[in-house]
Amino acid sequence: MSRLTDLIARAKARDSALGEELEREFKALASRRAFGLNFERHRPESVELPGRPVRRGDKVRILPLRGSVQRPDQRLWRVKRIDGKGEARMALVELIDAEAPERVDVAVADLVVVAEFRDFIYPGLVSTGRVSRGGDKPFHTVINGENFHVLEALTYTHRGKIDAIYIDPPYNSGATDWKYNNAYVEKDDLYRHSKWLAMIERRLIVAKSLLKSENSVLMVTIDAREYLRLGLLLEQIFPEARIQMISTVINPKGVSVVGGFRRADEYIFVVMLGDAAPSRLPLSAEWSPSSIVSGSHRVDESDVTGQETEKMSRAEPGWTSMMRRGSEAARSDRISMFYPIYADPQTRKIVEIGDPVPEGEETAPGKEG
Repeated sequence: MSRLTDLIARAKARDSALGEELEREFKALASRRAFGLNFERHRPESVELPGRPVRRGDKVRILPLRGSVQRPDQRLWRVKRIDGKGEARMALVELIDAEAPERVDVAVADLVVVAEFRDFIYPGLVSTGRVSRGGDKPFHTVINGENFHVLEALTYTHRGKIDAIYIDPPYNSGATDWKYNNAYVEKDDLYRHSKWLAMIERRLIVAKSLLKSENSVLMVTIDAREYLRLGLLLEQIFPEARIQMISTVINPKGVSVVGGFRRADEYIFVVMLGDAAPSRLPLSAEWSPSSIVSGSHRVDESDVTGQETEKMSRAEPGWTSMMRRGSEAARSDRISMFYPIYADPQTRKIVEIGDPVPEGEETAPGKEG
């Protein structure tokens, strides 16, 4: 809708009667809200292309003075003419979508080419190097670029061929962690959530076209700021999929929240298309009994062979998974918290918790049976 308001403003500037009539119809339409997640599809994002030479007809921004900390001018200009040579080149630029014509002369060195997402872009890939260590084994390709353009480029070769996509979008915390139209989105921005949704929606739609409809998965990590809106958005974009949200512990101690509870986890949305579903992993012979005892892995009897059980019984305990870490984690800080845990390697169960071991002693008394 924000794009429509821009267009209505332009129409009012040229024909006030027509613009006012369009505005009345727009307001009547906007008052009828559809069921489900509603947000404004903001004006498509733009991306600056600093390495691209400036040419006549380009869409550009005027850069601030070198060393300046002032906010850059977000207005877009069209290059009408370029004169001169070398560092002395000057460009005549005209303000785009202005109610009254505005032209200025600017040094070409002070301009940066801009592409909006509605512009036609024909991305290409340039190899910058490689590391070959696997011989004829499967290899990885790292593509460095604006993620929307990279996704669009992949549609030419991988549409409907991708098995899995994992994305970790900006969490919209209000800090300087992401931009919309080249400007950081502040905490007090009234359109902060809808700008974030507009940004992520465009990318999810392209990502969907890359996934295999018969068997594929999309995984999206998120925290408490946008998880509710993201869940609704995923349901709208993937109505045919099975969507599950799971938690992942990122800080066992928890993160302080002013005026709220400490949070220890974040969330992962798993979007399963077609026959995609989680499958049980076999228990590795390298896992130690302490991994099972400490509860960091849930083990089913059918997954463990006799040979693996024997190997696990001989393995050294992985005590680090059961020890406190961080501040005040030394034994001297918590004398009463240094104690033995007795486990039965056959039943893989904790059978008893011993008394604290006196300071200066390294082992607990042996236990019979």
